[in-house]
Amino acid sequence: MNLAAGIESHTTNGLSSSSTHQRKTKQQENLLELKNAKLIRSISQHDEELEERQQILIRKKGEQEIIRNETDKIVLWRQPINTIHYCLLEIIYLIHHNFKHLLSYRKTLFLSSILLLFFLFIYKSEGSHQKSIHEIESLFFWTLYWFGLGVASSIGLGTGLHTFLLYLGPFIAQVTLAAYECGSIKFPRPPYPNEIVCPLSSRIDETILTDLLETKSISFWNILWKVKLEAFFWGLGTAFGELPPYFMARAARLGTTDVDDDEGLIDFKRLIIDAELNSSQNLTLFQRLRYSVYRLIERIGFFGILLCASIPNPLFDLAGITCGYFLISFSRFFFATIIGKALIKMSIQTIFIIFLFSEHHVERMIRCMKHIPFYGNLLQTPFKDWLHEQKMNMHRKPGQHLTNHITRISTLTKIFNLFVAAMIAYFIISIINSLAQRYYKRIRTKCK
Repeated sequence: MNLAAGIESHTTNGLSSSSTHQRKTKQQENLLELKNAKLIRSISQHDEELEERQQILIRKKGEQEIIRNETDKIVLWRQPINTIHYCLLEIIYLIHHNFKHLLSYRKTLFLSSILLLFFLFIYKSEGSHQKSIHEIESLFFWTLYWFGLGVASSIGLGTGLHTFLLYLGPFIAQVTLAAYECGSIKFPRPPYPNEIVCPLSSRIDETILTDLLETKSISFWNILWKVKLEAFFWGLGTAFGELPPYFMARAARLGTTDVDDDEGLIDFKRLIIDAELNSSQNLTLFQRLRYSVYRLIERIGFFGILLCASIPNPLFDLAGITCGYFLISFSRFFFATIIGKALIKMSIQTIFIIFLFSEHHVERMIRCMKHIPFYGNLLQTPFKDWLHEQKMNMHRKPGQHLTNHITRISTLTKIFNLFVAAMIAYFIISIINSLAQRYYKRIRTKCK
């Protein structure tokens, strides 16, 4: 009896545990189905939200296209009077707007005014310190000059002025040529850095042995150290010029200003939505490059910004927009940009120019020009005249005018001067057009 009762009890327990296990399994299956249903619903809702946002952006893009077609007609060669009128109104608006913004920082403005008056008193007062004051003043304006050129190169005002090709590159090339020609980097001050002449101890009629000994002391690193100040402040200026896209995108994300209709920001949002809704392989090559910049910064942060800033990258504006829109801290973005642009990228460009314009490289390139079929001698002549002109210019006495020392200016110098003048004129015209179009766009947007 006891045996039968034990068997029956064991069978009952087994059936009970089996049914309990089935119930648990069924509950787990139901829970899994519920989670899957929620996940599918959330994915569906996310896709619907993305599609809705995409439609909004498409509509905004269409409105921007209409406004762009209207603003494209506001240029000096089509509507000169309206363009100048709108440009002046925009300048007045910017002065008024920035002055009101400046007045909101009253404590900072008060302290700055006191410091300015203190420095003005020291600057105007007579004394033995005036020599140091003049040296500091000269250094300040010289660094400010290169800083301003760097800002103009990257801030996106008008068409942007390619100041490395027009100013810094030629300056580094001139210092490199002068260092090898003079056998020294101790150029007399003044006229350096405005003009470069050889030290008085370095003459054309010196012996070949002396020239070789002096040239031997010139190294690649001596020249790099000589132009470090100009190169660094130019690179620092380019880093500051990249700040507007960052602040624009950050303000749009925080909703602190009405820049959500900016065309660049709309393109950025639409790019992200298109890449999320569709495969990134459906994007064009240019869109893939832009999306890869965005993904790089999103994944590795500081080092992604540093990498984008350290190489010649026309898409770096997208890096600023990405950092601003996703609220990456200003210090992280700014210091990565400074390290990349003012130290790494600027060093690479400077090294390249010094290497290219080293004396043996320049002469070798000019010699190789004569081997170009049909036009070799024709091309070689202006470059030889230019090199001779540069060397003669370096051996004149400090303060001696160029026209008294060189009888003929080379054709290459004339062409380059005309090119620089044309670029500056086009840059100024593009600024006028840009300010006029900006004013019209703001008024047109408010009237919608």
